[in-house]
Amino acid sequence: MLREVDLVACEDTRRTRALLSHFDIHKPTVSYYEHNRLARGAELLGALETGRSVALVTDAGTPGISDPGFLLVRDARARGIAVVPIPGPSALVAALSAAGVPADRFVFDGFLPIKPGRRRRRLEALRDIGMTVVAYESPHRLAATLEAVREVFGDVDVVVARELTKRFEEVVRATPSVHLERLGRVGVRGEFTLVIPRGT
Repeated sequence: MLREVDLVACEDTRRTRALLSHFDIHKPTVSYYEHNRLARGAELLGALETGRSVALVTDAGTPGISDPGFLLVRDARARGIAVVPIPGPSALVAALSAAGVPADRFVFDGFLPIKPGRRRRRLEALRDIGMTVVAYESPHRLAATLEAVREVFGDVDVVVARELTKRFEEVVRATPSVHLERLGRVGVRGEFTLVIPRGT
């Protein structure tokens, strides 16, 4: 698909150009991310309406899942422009498949709120749903989130998945206390997905 499109829209043009170069693909790239999504989205829609084809890619994961790509997809569909999904890595699905927890019913909550009070209230609401919970977290907030999980759910087993589908992939099931102790020893780097099994 990347060989066939006219233009590649991506989070970071440098990273995507490295990928394209690796496969000897020479296509123009343009950035599309949270802070330019409105203006750049209008440009991309204009290109699509003139008959050009555009591939939307992310630095990691699947476009539209916890990133602004859904806005471009929504607006393209509203204008009658065909959207063709190309299945690829998704930390949400990868974490669930490797966690060994009930995944027939789950709730995905993207990134939890940054402010402690809002984060705690969100976790309390998620606890009361009674389903397995999946959330993304940044390395800078992981410790605070694990502490909040311990306060709300108790010191129960939680799966912390790091850098899924990448070189330093790691999936660890332990209590928040054990995770916090371990992270204090090894440091916190990478992209994280948390899985809290239902019934905990």
